[in-house]
Amino acid sequence: MSDKIEKNRLAEVDSLIEKYPDVPQEAIFKEDLLRLGVSFSEDALRVCSGFKPKSYFIFSFDLRPIKELEQGENLRAPEELSLVDGPRGFRRTIVSVRINPGSPYRVDIIEGKLSLLVEGEGVCEVELQEMPEYYLRDLRNGRTISEIAPTIEWGYLVYLTVYRKCQYFGFKEECQFCDINENVRQQKEAGRPYETVKPIEEVVEALEIIDETDVEKRTGAYTLTGGSITRHLRGEDEATFYEAYARAINSRFPGRWISKMVVQALPLDDVKRFRDAGVQIYHPNYEVWDRRLFPIICPGKEDYVGRDEWMKRIVDSAEIFGPSQVIPNFVAGVEMAAPHGFKTVEEALASTGEGLDYFMSQGITPRFTVWCPEPLSVLGKDQGPAPLEYHVGLLRLWRETLLRYGLPAPPGYGEPGVGKAVFSVSSFMDALPGDLEVARIPGESRPAARS
Repeated sequence: MSDKIEKNRLAEVDSLIEKYPDVPQEAIFKEDLLRLGVSFSEDALRVCSGFKPKSYFIFSFDLRPIKELEQGENLRAPEELSLVDGPRGFRRTIVSVRINPGSPYRVDIIEGKLSLLVEGEGVCEVELQEMPEYYLRDLRNGRTISEIAPTIEWGYLVYLTVYRKCQYFGFKEECQFCDINENVRQQKEAGRPYETVKPIEEVVEALEIIDETDVEKRTGAYTLTGGSITRHLRGEDEATFYEAYARAINSRFPGRWISKMVVQALPLDDVKRFRDAGVQIYHPNYEVWDRRLFPIICPGKEDYVGRDEWMKRIVDSAEIFGPSQVIPNFVAGVEMAAPHGFKTVEEALASTGEGLDYFMSQGITPRFTVWCPEPLSVLGKDQGPAPLEYHVGLLRLWRETLLRYGLPAPPGYGEPGVGKAVFSVSSFMDALPGDLEVARIPGESRPAARS
């Protein structure tokens, strides 16, 4: 990432709050935190060290590599922050921690309270998630729960990255915003246990511990994911490899969690196998909508599948799962990445909006994560993120499109609405009306919106 630090953050944030009063102020601050990252004082890190730690559950989601983190933040920073109260009267807002020592956002101790400051001015107080009981238990072989089955979204989602690498290798194949392979390397160099393939029996054992200790059922969903398998992994193709995990989990814990699968856009026969293995929500991520940018940003996906076929497979999969249970992700902001991206916010929103309309008109609701330029990725080496106004505009566009088509909030993400949302890597759930219905999953015996 460039060392250029964005100045006058409060002035810009306040101008956008005034310009777009229909977007909660908390969501605007959250988007800015996600795109710029956050730093910590030494005093704040000492406090944070006693709470639920950052697990690096799939990507680094940091704006500096570990070797440049002079305070050891990779081992001491929390997974997420809860922004509350303060001079602006924040309603509870959960935001993923993306470490950046050069960020204008800083967590520090002010008058004895953990607080978030922007360029030295207090914005709100910060609360941290207590260490859940299951994080204090180890598997029989000594592995930790946070390595095998970490939780995010304030404990709502169990995140199972069962294959830590991706077979889209090298510049000519890997998605240009992604640092999954480089993150594995840096984590191992830093001494963190970071097994490339998690054995099925260890995943099931970890979930047994979570199920046993999580008596209040705060964990409401799990995501099963990992890197793409373009050839074979241990003799299995992608569908066979991931299906085995889903089948083992869902046969051992029928109905315990909403089950979500994040893999490639696969042929219909493979998608049927996921459904038959108990998967309820399918996430075939398309990353970027624009026809010109897709092959540039996702060269491997273009070469192996092709952009048009990828989008067709997403729509076709709705025949198997139902439209509301197909929720493809895109990486918000990457369409403005230099040198090939859009030059203006208006152009970027027009392109992304075209994709939203394409899917939502068919009942499929894409969701998005906020792009932060990870320095170990191709696109993240020497540029900053997309403008904050793009991200605020996207929140409004996404919400407007969803409401225009009369769609419910996507299932498997907890409750919608500022003060209630737990999805931590973008604000699309925070920006929705708090009384919006959440899509129901057929046969589900408990609320899909538990948080």
